[in-house]
Amino acid sequence: MDGLRKADVEIVCNHYGIHPLIQEDILSIGQRPKMDEINGLIFCLMSMLYWNEEQSAVESEQISIVLGKDFVISFQEDASKDVFNPLRDKLKIAGSKIRQSNADYLFYNLIDLIVDNYYTVMERLGEGIETLEEDIIRNANTRSLAKINMLRKEMIVLKRSISPVRELVNGILRTESELIEERTEKYFKDVYDHILQANDLAENYRDMMMNLQDLYLSNVNLKMNEVMKVMAVVTCLLAPATVIGGIFGMNFDKNVNFFHQPWGFYTAISFMLVIPLWMVAIFRRRGWF
Repeated sequence: MDGLRKADVEIVCNHYGIHPLIQEDILSIGQRPKMDEINGLIFCLMSMLYWNEEQSAVESEQISIVLGKDFVISFQEDASKDVFNPLRDKLKIAGSKIRQSNADYLFYNLIDLIVDNYYTVMERLGEGIETLEEDIIRNANTRSLAKINMLRKEMIVLKRSISPVRELVNGILRTESELIEERTEKYFKDVYDHILQANDLAENYRDMMMNLQDLYLSNVNLKMNEVMKVMAVVTCLLAPATVIGGIFGMNFDKNVNFFHQPWGFYTAISFMLVIPLWMVAIFRRRGWF
């Protein structure tokens, strides 16, 4: 079913004997992925993830799947961008395995396609993280910080959608329902392995985001230290000229040789130039800059 219209959902659910609690879950948007078994039916609620190329962001859509005896019903908000086209192509082939198998195999394929698409989204997100890392290394600025915060929000959406699916698939494996045949269990074990790997990958990306934030702060502090070093060197080089100028510029007269000699001015200027040059040589020898 495309579109969550309450009247249409109730008609279909009542016809197939789907419990009102499941109907309520189907119509409620933004829920945590979960699996329930009510009245002999298996109900799964998951999030389908997409990668928005224009906004470079993760988009999520809720999908509900109900498995009953000889039927599978899926409920989604918008079918124009789902991940089930490969499954539709297989269903058009008369001799395909999915056409010759029971409803639980179709149920498995729906879940498997949703989980496999998580990798596609995470791959694009990983490319964004790698690109951002290169940008931060070359030139860390406030725009880099904004990108880090944006990717962190995308990671939250990703983690919130993927983590509960492990419990969902595990619940299907542990169920004693006759709707799941023994020969189909191995396929759900494969999905369970995939979702474990997806969780590990999501954890790695989260760690990478934390490292990116540390890298950004380190680069910013490094730039600040470079600026402070230059300012400190300039201050040190100007200090002798300031002292000499202050001595010769005092507003009282004393019997000092340099004060009233024709060469006194040039001597003071020479000291103002020679001392900073001498200090520069010392700084360079010690490797301070």
